[in-house]
Amino acid sequence: MRNPVLGGLLLALGVMQFWILMLIAEELYPGYNLNNNYISDLGVGKTALIFNSSIILLGIMVIASGILMSRRSFTPLLVVGGLGMMGVGLFPETTGTPHLVSALIAFLFSGLASFPAFRLTKTPVRYSYPVLGLISLASLFLFISHNYLGLGPGGMERMIVLPDIIWSISFGSSVVKNEA
Repeated sequence: MRNPVLGGLLLALGVMQFWILMLIAEELYPGYNLNNNYISDLGVGKTALIFNSSIILLGIMVIASGILMSRRSFTPLLVVGGLGMMGVGLFPETTGTPHLVSALIAFLFSGLASFPAFRLTKTPVRYSYPVLGLISLASLFLFISHNYLGLGPGGMERMIVLPDIIWSISFGSSVVKNEA
């Protein structure tokens, strides 16, 4: 069942569709503010269908990617992270604890996955993967401790998510290129 090319493609496409639909939802959400609003605010109200379906699809694609990559140190991180992503969409922020636990799992395991990703490709940009993972994980710690560094909760949350978006699109694309 190992198919790294398809796994890399699913990872890159899954993350790209989520990022694009998240940006669309931000524009459609009345009065949305990148500094003050949480990303998960997009999962309730007018933009709920866009955001929740997109992050559930992302979770499915990340899980499939992990399985197709079939790497001992990488697959469990992607699978668990993907389950967290699905949970964020299945349990919107209005559900409380199930949403918070899902978001923590998604954030934590996405950041952690950047470290084994470094060893799975030979592209020079791979050196940025653990750096991006460290930024994501440090931002997660700051977010949990309510130290937003002037960015607000929404801005700090983006400092968790955007590094993971960058490394995963780059990594998925490089796997497709190098394995094809």
